[in-house]
Amino acid sequence: MNKENLVKISNELRKDIINTIYNAGSGHPGGSLSAIDVITYLYFEKMNIDSKNPKMEDRDKFILSKGHAAPAQYVALAEKGFFDKNELKNLRKLGSFLQGHPDAKKCPGIEVSTGSLGQGFSNACGIALGNKIDKKNSKVYVILGDGEIQEGIVWEAAMSASQFKLDNLVAIIDRNRIQLDGKVEEIMNEENLKERWEDFGWNVVECNGHDFDEIDQAFRTLEKSSGKPSLIIANTVKGKGVSFMEDNPAWHGTAPNEEQRELAIKELSK
Repeated sequence: MNKENLVKISNELRKDIINTIYNAGSGHPGGSLSAIDVITYLYFEKMNIDSKNPKMEDRDKFILSKGHAAPAQYVALAEKGFFDKNELKNLRKLGSFLQGHPDAKKCPGIEVSTGSLGQGFSNACGIALGNKIDKKNSKVYVILGDGEIQEGIVWEAAMSASQFKLDNLVAIIDRNRIQLDGKVEEIMNEENLKERWEDFGWNVVECNGHDFDEIDQAFRTLEKSSGKPSLIIANTVKGKGVSFMEDNPAWHGTAPNEEQRELAIKELSK
């Protein structure tokens, strides 16, 4: 793993997230910035994918179940070469394939259309089961929000993944502890999260979701496991990298104005 390169890429992608949401005039910067380091690791270190052959048979698949953080996936796909980076200027515009939530029918590199919370995770479980039946060696990776896992459909899918021993599935919870209406602990307390998932039959590790050494170690640890689906609880900071956005529920779904955009880019350029 080239940590220095990953840090550089993720920082540039943070700038792209800010500019993309600013140009759109709407979007979700907080959860995009909290998830971008894990997404950077997956796209530029971990996954077996090819932008020149996006439908190759044995590719790994990534699903952003917390679909409102689409800007984070879009900037990674553009940087990886799935489409021209100039397209990022068209986020949320009429006729663009970069809509507010990922659209698998329109956007290159998107495996599953997501947005309705919990459904992307269920799709990931289904794809992993299909791959297991077909004896494919590819992996399925899926990111959920910690607000998202309050959905009942998540726990139904979690039980199914354990029942079918989907050891080709890796889920990551972007645990930034803030959701749309405020702090997660005040809305639906998620204490003992690791133990809860272990009780559902999952292999579980925790890491700092902004430290590439810890992220890499978490994935390597889970590679040694078999017979169970795997979960990484990535402890993150909402709005990571932009001081006035960090740990602030107001930036869950608010676009920066010009002054705020300039300040954010200045901080990220230090």
